[in-house]
Amino acid sequence: MKKLILLVLCFAFVKSYAQKIDENASFRSLQTSSYFKFNYDNDYFANRDRDYTQGYSFSLSKDWLKKNPINSLFINFKNTRENYALTLEHIGFTPDNYVSEAIQFGDRPFSASILLKSIKTAVEQDKKMRFVSAFSFGLIGPGAFGKEMQVGIHELTGNKIPMGWQNQIKNDVVLNYKFTAEKELLRYKNLLAIQGYSTLQLGTLFTNVSLGSSITVGLINNPYLEFANQKGFKIYAFIQPELTAIAYDATLQGGLVNTSSPYTINSGQIERLTMQNNYGIVLQTNGFYLEYSRVILSKQFETDGVSKWGGIKLGFKI
Repeated sequence: MKKLILLVLCFAFVKSYAQKIDENASFRSLQTSSYFKFNYDNDYFANRDRDYTQGYSFSLSKDWLKKNPINSLFINFKNTRENYALTLEHIGFTPDNYVSEAIQFGDRPFSASILLKSIKTAVEQDKKMRFVSAFSFGLIGPGAFGKEMQVGIHELTGNKIPMGWQNQIKNDVVLNYKFTAEKELLRYKNLLAIQGYSTLQLGTLFTNVSLGSSITVGLINNPYLEFANQKGFKIYAFIQPELTAIAYDATLQGGLVNTSSPYTINSGQIERLTMQNNYGIVLQTNGFYLEYSRVILSKQFETDGVSKWGGIKLGFKI
């Protein structure tokens, strides 16, 4: 066990850092089956404006979402406590020189996606395991209004106006399935916890496999206990390193059906192994969640650089 803990801790502090933050990690559990969450990511928090430039999502979890017909696509587990959610998500990506109207060869293409996600979380208390299944349906391309979002924000904030969105990834359908299995490796009272997890994504937007861990330190919750036992004030820091093997990334390579995008990254230029590290601080009290986080991601293609961004998450019981 000591060797395993040491391995996880070493992995957590690797400095070369595959996708945006996973809002369904166990340390982000709001400890209620009825909640609303809002997430906002922006590279402004890292004093940058490139790569993953902005993302936001709205999530609703209610017991009646169990009737969502999409849930029939998910794996069923025995002896688990389950909850269901719907998430609307929007993400946008830009090259470094977003002001130029010309294609930025050697940099990432402009792209935006809008997704509706159906999510099921199953918790097995005795084995201290969580299984999260998600199915996403949406669109990548101009129909996801990435240009309108970024231009509007830059006009409001007095920043330079992006002029290259006419070169973005063209419209294509997004159908994606994601499954995460998470297991508690160590817990010391409610002061320290280490989780390990693996994630599989299959679809037209992202196809990859990830291995990761999360370490939380402070006054922490226990995501495997019943919600009624999780009341009280919580404040803790977390670090979440992740290693991802990439098979396909439509935000770089374009859609699988519509291949008419003016500029994409060739398959041979894609970095097939990336490392990401998320870290931040969380404050929770009865029915309320607040998080500030930062992310560092290793380069995703040959001529790319390290990506950085930050995020704020709010959640409350309804």
